[in-house]
Amino acid sequence: MLVRFWGTRGSLAKPGPDTLRYGGNTSCVEVRSAAGTLVVLDCGTGAHDLGTALLAETKQPLQGHLLISHTHWDHIQGIPFFAPLFEPQNEWDIYAPHSLSQSVRETLAGQMQYTYFPVTIEALGAKISYHDLLEGTLEIGDITVRSRYLNHPALTLGYRLEAEGLSIVYACDHEPYPREQAEGLSELGGQNRRHVEFLRGADLVIHDAQYTEAEYPDKIGWGHSTVEYAVTVCKAAGVRKLALTHHDPLRNDDAVDEIVRTITAQLAASGDSLQVFAAAEGQTIELESRTDAGATTGSIWFSAVTPLTPAVSEYSIFLGATDDQTAQTVADAAAAENVRLITATSTKTALKELEAQRPTLIILDENSAEDNALAICRKAKELATPQAPQAPIVVIADDDNSNAALAALTTDRIQRPFSPEYIRTRIRAWILRTTCRWERARQPHNEEERLAALDSLRILDTPPEERFDKIARAAAEALDVPIALVSLVDRNRQWFKSCIGLEARETPRDMAFCAHAILNDDVLIVPDTFLDSRFSDNPLVTGNVRVRFYAGYPLRLPNGHVVGTLCLIDVRPRQFDKQQVELLREFGKSAEQELAVTPLESG
Repeated sequence: MLVRFWGTRGSLAKPGPDTLRYGGNTSCVEVRSAAGTLVVLDCGTGAHDLGTALLAETKQPLQGHLLISHTHWDHIQGIPFFAPLFEPQNEWDIYAPHSLSQSVRETLAGQMQYTYFPVTIEALGAKISYHDLLEGTLEIGDITVRSRYLNHPALTLGYRLEAEGLSIVYACDHEPYPREQAEGLSELGGQNRRHVEFLRGADLVIHDAQYTEAEYPDKIGWGHSTVEYAVTVCKAAGVRKLALTHHDPLRNDDAVDEIVRTITAQLAASGDSLQVFAAAEGQTIELESRTDAGATTGSIWFSAVTPLTPAVSEYSIFLGATDDQTAQTVADAAAAENVRLITATSTKTALKELEAQRPTLIILDENSAEDNALAICRKAKELATPQAPQAPIVVIADDDNSNAALAALTTDRIQRPFSPEYIRTRIRAWILRTTCRWERARQPHNEEERLAALDSLRILDTPPEERFDKIARAAAEALDVPIALVSLVDRNRQWFKSCIGLEARETPRDMAFCAHAILNDDVLIVPDTFLDSRFSDNPLVTGNVRVRFYAGYPLRLPNGHVVGTLCLIDVRPRQFDKQQVELLREFGKSAEQELAVTPLESG
């Protein structure tokens, strides 16, 4: 894959004698696959020179794909000056995050209104298709693209491009999640760990690094990363190369050089293999195809172009009792997004409103003395049905110290202080995710000890072994199912030591049935996923796998920790009788015995 940088500056174009080497144009990156698929990441002012180069290089009609991370001006100002969009023989697909209030085309047309620009969007002569994206996956030629929400005041997507065994991640603009900056993965909080998994094993990460750690305290909430954070998450993710980008407009070339020298020296001193450089306009990187492709390419995600239903007018937010300032901030955000707000100032009122209104999103204040957040969460769960799954529950808090019982029933957590822009963006992300609803399993109470026990096996990402495949094959045959797996539940994924009847070697933990099964003392049976509110909209149910039946036996180590399951899957609903359940237990116990044997002993 070929990568060329056309714009590396952040926030404001800053051409001049002090930015000659790294460039003054705003974000724009060109990517080409070995098969010739053209992808442009963002369309800042650097897009002007890219467009000129593309027309000079290509005499034939040009087909391209423009992935916009978000619609702040420094990422879209190049669109009216991107010459290939004006040529009638060209074809372009433009992708951007889906807003609740405007389509991609409407948003982009805004900057070309008469008040701001002499030419309207209708003047673009190329055949253009616009696509509104959610988190998920899509195919662009021979490239698989995975999109994931980043932490920024505007609704922003990061993109992971995978082809020919290579992976490139573009994460711009992104800010560390609150109070979760640290130097080691073990200390990175939940949302930051999720970001690490998005970067996992990438050959090249192009990451926002506008600030230094010393500058960041005055820039909290502005939506950008520090250099140190970008290095930390890439080290934790096992990334090969990191390109620092979105350089601050006030930073000259010499200052960028000094940052790279400092980081490079620190990495060399620690013996870390991560290669770090500052992205520069005109710089070209060629990544050679790899045969040792990471398992991420086998993961199963939602389609990023899933249609959004119901209509915007049907969205609603329930806000529990909170202080006046927080209530006003949430109310303003809901009004700006055209989302109906339901409020309650006591537990009694809240429970009545939940039953009568059935909101799309629930926001509670952990510190409010006026209501019982735990009672409201339990009521929301009680009201859930397969036809009306439980709404996401978000807790507002002042610090990281969460109530364990409350955390087990909630979807997400945000900390004060936060800006109106931040809460508005988060509301959009939460509501958009409700179109693809399923219940994410809570973490076991002994999660860190469980993960340590799993790591001690030294089995993750090892090749298939006949001793496990033999058990899975026998279970599939004896119980007449097409899919049997020995699944190990890692921190952010489930990974399959044995995989009979399924091509994927792992899936994200968020969608793993086995993440629910490890919470059980005995077999978990799901006779029909369509009728189970925990799984009816799970992508493993609605996607290509089409899971309709699941049975999982929790695999327990001699020390008592449950590390995974022996699970059986069918594409049709069914029941297991007592004899079949007992048979699954026997196969599961055989798998437990093999897990208790070290690789040396098994050989």
